[in-house]
Amino acid sequence: MSDAPKIYAEFAAVISQGATALSGVQAAGRYPVSTGLEVYRNNYRGNLHDALVGAYPVILQLVGAQFFRRLARDFITAYPSRSANLFDYGAPLGEFLRRYAATQTLAYLPDVAALEWACHRAYLAADAATLDLTALAAVHPDDYARLHLQLHPSCYLINSVYPVAAIWQAHQSELAADFSLDLTPCDGVALVVRQHNFVYVEQLAAAEAQWLHAILAGKSLGAASEHTLAHHAEFNLPAVLLKLAQLDVLTGFYLGEKS
Repeated sequence: MSDAPKIYAEFAAVISQGATALSGVQAAGRYPVSTGLEVYRNNYRGNLHDALVGAYPVILQLVGAQFFRRLARDFITAYPSRSANLFDYGAPLGEFLRRYAATQTLAYLPDVAALEWACHRAYLAADAATLDLTALAAVHPDDYARLHLQLHPSCYLINSVYPVAAIWQAHQSELAADFSLDLTPCDGVALVVRQHNFVYVEQLAAAEAQWLHAILAGKSLGAASEHTLAHHAEFNLPAVLLKLAQLDVLTGFYLGEKS
């Protein structure tokens, strides 16, 4: 039986977990095996650090480059890469930050990380056609309640008790260092969506968020609106539909069965 699987497993442990032994491997050149392995290890960690920087630029700004390097080092140790695609790396950072002792005073940081990962995935999401307004206009008014709206693959909703949308928006310009926000905990939902190769983040009102959550859960237009109005009498369906259409959140629809 080939020893290749064992060697590959040992090599992966040496590179990702810092193990020191690699059985059956000898230096073939002028440098010892340990030197070559350290080069691989540094490249591995450097690539994952850069992947985290690309996915979490706001976290980087919030904690600073020096602290981010320490954070990335500890995260990489706890979560080695499981994919050959660097765009897949970094998803558990929000979960990691909830337990990371050094960031416990920054209670909003895990939710900002969750928002940034949603932005990262939104940018990489598949394309989708925009809503066919002509086809929608042809639907008979008696059938409106049975409409099921389809949303863009880049659409995400991030629940947080902190104003993560405002934090994200404040760090999209050179004025980020001067921003001031009220971080008093309160219920909020941030909408993430990609439009024309740009990712947008919008803070949703409570009624808008409840309605959109219902749509994402597969409820019909009528059921989602009825449920939302039962909790938010001020809910304005036409205004929400217009907002979502302008952001290209809505991509299609179909008619459900008659009740």
